[in-house]
Amino acid sequence: MEASSFSGDVSALSGLAVALGCGLLMGIERERRKDGQSKKVMAGMRSFALASLTGACTAFLGSQVLMAVGAAFVALISIVAYAYDRSDSPGVTTEIALFMAYLIGVMAVQAPMLASGLTVMVTGLLAARNALHQFARDWLRPGEVQGGLILGALALLVMPLLPDRPLWGPVLNPQLVMKLLIVLLLIQSLAHVGRRLLQARQAVALSALASGFVSSTATIGSLGMELRTTQGSHKLQAGAALLSCVGTTTQIVIIGGTIQPAWILSLWLPALIGSGVAALWGGWMVWRYATPPASGDAASTNGPPPDTDLFRLRDAALIVLLLTAIQAGVHGLRLWLGDTGVMVGTLVAALADIHAVTAALLTVGVPGSPEATQIVWALSAAMVVHAFSKSTVAWASGGWRYALALAPGLFAHTLGFVGTLLALMW
Repeated sequence: MEASSFSGDVSALSGLAVALGCGLLMGIERERRKDGQSKKVMAGMRSFALASLTGACTAFLGSQVLMAVGAAFVALISIVAYAYDRSDSPGVTTEIALFMAYLIGVMAVQAPMLASGLTVMVTGLLAARNALHQFARDWLRPGEVQGGLILGALALLVMPLLPDRPLWGPVLNPQLVMKLLIVLLLIQSLAHVGRRLLQARQAVALSALASGFVSSTATIGSLGMELRTTQGSHKLQAGAALLSCVGTTTQIVIIGGTIQPAWILSLWLPALIGSGVAALWGGWMVWRYATPPASGDAASTNGPPPDTDLFRLRDAALIVLLLTAIQAGVHGLRLWLGDTGVMVGTLVAALADIHAVTAALLTVGVPGSPEATQIVWALSAAMVVHAFSKSTVAWASGGWRYALALAPGLFAHTLGFVGTLLALMW
């Protein structure tokens, strides 16, 4: 009996200590904020500590009515303090935080670890006031806010409402199509954020690297056309074009994992090798042949960035439609011509887009299935065909010097992926 009582006392003291520590942590942050302001703030370190301890005491007493009365009392204090605030821009952050301190005190008795973690999160939000305001008002652009809302609506509202079943064999799954669209939009969004954060360094390389996650072939063509209109370095442009190929092999894993998660274990190492070759070779070329910007150009980058979209929804939707159409086409050829139809459809589609080929092939089977060997050979052949297609685009857009500078790194990147994939198969 005495041991049980002692254990209960230790548990009670532990809960009270957690509640006190949580209240003090939040109160210290509010106290420091109060010192930096001319107006009087309603609650400081003692108020937060007492609110948290009050919550812990009501939890120990075990009365639901008393907990509700305590919550109402703290809420009433916050409302009265807000009503009597005569400052020009009254806020409710401290009032809400004080009520949260009471709830955390209640939680500290039943789940002290959760209460401690929640306290750290709340205090972090309180302390990050200036940084969050600067991010929302100065750094974030209107187009990025709109893009974030669209992405959230697609992921949280539209996708769950779509049926999760194939409409024809293993292809044409509406929810999977929407998932692919969301994945592509997320990739574009991350690339956009990367450009925003690092736009002052190696603008050509970073732009090409990010654009490669939209379309590496289009990026190679765009960089080549710039050579025809400006007197740039074909080796610098080739290095940037090679960096765009990082997105090619990276997206093979992402799209493959979205279509058929079982293939991730077979694709991640080939993609890592291929992307590593492209990144190192292309990065060396950009570093070797880049010219330092003029002082006037550097100064021009200090202004606010233009309002650009977080992603290009139409481009991503067209890519998803292409992926879905080629998936259906390869499945139709397989039904019509068997394995020969799969290979023919794969090689023809590889001339335009390797990711559509990946999406189409991986629906045929999983690793270890009878179709796995055929899928690996078809994907390897498609990668080689796609490399020749990119080289042709480079020659047509930027001339033979540009294509010749790009081809060695491009085929090394392709062979790194293909060689590793075939080695893993054997």
